[in-house]
Amino acid sequence: MKLILRIFGALVATLVVLVVVLFMLPGEKVAGLAADQLEAQTGRKLTFHGKVRFSLWPVLGVKSDGVSLSNAPWAGPEPMLTAERLSIGISAGDLLRGKVRVTEVSAVLPHLNLSEGPDGQGNWVLAGGDEAATAAAIAPENQAAVLPISIEKLTLTGASMQYQPRVGAPVEMSAVDIVLRWPDPSGTVNMDLTLRPKGEPMQVEAEIGTFAAFLNGAVSSVGASVVAEGGFVRFDGRADLTGAATGRVTAKTTDTSAFLAVLGQPGIALPKGLGQKVTIGADATYTNDARLALRDMTLDLDGNALEGAMDLAFTEVPQVTAQLNGGDLAIAGLVGSTSSDGAAGAGAASSGWSQEVIDASALGLANGTVVLSFRSLSAAGYEFGASKLSLSLDRSRAVLKLQPAALFGGTVQGQVVANNRNGFSAGGRLSYRGVRLEQALGQIMEYDRLNGEALGELEYLASGNSLDALMRSLSGKGWLEVSKGFFSGFDLEALMRSGQGNGGSTVFDQLTGSYVIEGGNLQNEDLLVTLKGLRADGAGRIGLGAQDLDYRFAPTIAGANGGAGLTIPVAITGPWADPKIRPDLENALQPEIDAIEEEAKDQLREKLSEELEVEIAPEQDLNQVIRDRIEQEAKDQLQRLLLGD
Repeated sequence: MKLILRIFGALVATLVVLVVVLFMLPGEKVAGLAADQLEAQTGRKLTFHGKVRFSLWPVLGVKSDGVSLSNAPWAGPEPMLTAERLSIGISAGDLLRGKVRVTEVSAVLPHLNLSEGPDGQGNWVLAGGDEAATAAAIAPENQAAVLPISIEKLTLTGASMQYQPRVGAPVEMSAVDIVLRWPDPSGTVNMDLTLRPKGEPMQVEAEIGTFAAFLNGAVSSVGASVVAEGGFVRFDGRADLTGAATGRVTAKTTDTSAFLAVLGQPGIALPKGLGQKVTIGADATYTNDARLALRDMTLDLDGNALEGAMDLAFTEVPQVTAQLNGGDLAIAGLVGSTSSDGAAGAGAASSGWSQEVIDASALGLANGTVVLSFRSLSAAGYEFGASKLSLSLDRSRAVLKLQPAALFGGTVQGQVVANNRNGFSAGGRLSYRGVRLEQALGQIMEYDRLNGEALGELEYLASGNSLDALMRSLSGKGWLEVSKGFFSGFDLEALMRSGQGNGGSTVFDQLTGSYVIEGGNLQNEDLLVTLKGLRADGAGRIGLGAQDLDYRFAPTIAGANGGAGLTIPVAITGPWADPKIRPDLENALQPEIDAIEEEAKDQLREKLSEELEVEIAPEQDLNQVIRDRIEQEAKDQLQRLLLGD
């Protein structure tokens, strides 16, 4: 809207000046009068590169070839306006009565070179002077030729322009068509404008009240509609020539991507739920420092109803601040990360995590903070309950705060971070309560064999340009407690009884443990699972990056009458998709073998002590004791032989 208003104002203001000077005197004197009048009123130099002549047919009027108007001193040497030809039709009857009523103005291939200065003022704002100063600057012989003037209709076909805003890249347009109707010089102007930012036409219809005052910088009533393929925008309010405006904005799109493409933003594909179809209404205030405030805003994105307020600053990187509230929201177009073949459920696919390169460039599109509250949200395979989320963006770094979020059947609080400043990395610090592990592990890691309601904390950090690289670089720590739940995929009791435990499930009363993560491997040394009639201690490695397991359970069945229990370690190894679960018999029997060996040594030590009539300490080597005894006996026999005893 700001750009459209400025184009209108610049075109009309410039052409009005040209019309005035062209009708001050007939024929060859027009050029001299134009230079005097225009330079006195605006400080700009008007140059005619061809003859100024009257035409009688088909329309009574004036033609001038090769017209140019100089630029503001600070805007550079290029003319602000050039035209191959300017033709003006007038009312002969009004001219005879000493008035100039323009019935038609047409320009052939006009070009506007528009820009904003450091203070936001446009080069189309023409410096004015008082009437006395203007009259003094005009040659006396020309003053009598100055007549009252108004424009009834203006038509521009095939116009082009270049617009350099104070901040941002220049905007260039061509094949611009304009029809302006101004029947009452002190009244309203109606405009029909066709723009083609990217080739496809965009129709603009506008009404500006008290247009003459508007051109002189006054605030006027403005109504404008923009219609293009896929949608429309309507503004009703008040505005001035600088682009400052306040009023009500309404818009509706049936194909947002197509509508944005016509506006010059092609290739934006929005997922369903984020605005493939949009309806919006808001009280808008736009200031000439490129700031937009939206209040009392209602927004519908593909059926997702939101309300709230938003502030936008159109700087080099747009700044956004928003507070939005919604009901039951669904973003069906967002798909969660899965393994490379998209499988999920009982285990990740054997092919591992996706190695597709992550495009995180969207993190640098804007800065700011958006706070969103809702009753429920379904997105990317996740189901949120009533939650409050805060997303902050700062120089390609996003921080999502859960304040808290109802997720995985429980509540999650903390923050997660995505950073794309120097390569992509992700991290977070979260606490959770009442979270269903089968939902959390199934949706995040595609592992749903552990079921139960968990309490715990998690810190993590990962870096890489793909999901596979992130999971293999993962580091962090955490702990969890599960009050009651079960493992699916193996039956620990059947394993203890028969050695066959694959299939079935193991119900437990409590599970606790802590862990550290390094290089994509989760290491746990203190897992404790209590079941009816037994307990299980666990330790080992869970390969988060490689999607494999190397873990040992040590279930112990309580002994009768408080006696020692039986412990049979269980080994769980192999890929997540098909883990092997078997008793670790070698480790299970080793304590019994060690006990039998120790008992045999004690009996042998006792027998040898009796036979050798010597006390043998437990730490003594039996072989050495026997060897020493034999040596001593040989010495005694030799001594008796030598002494003849």
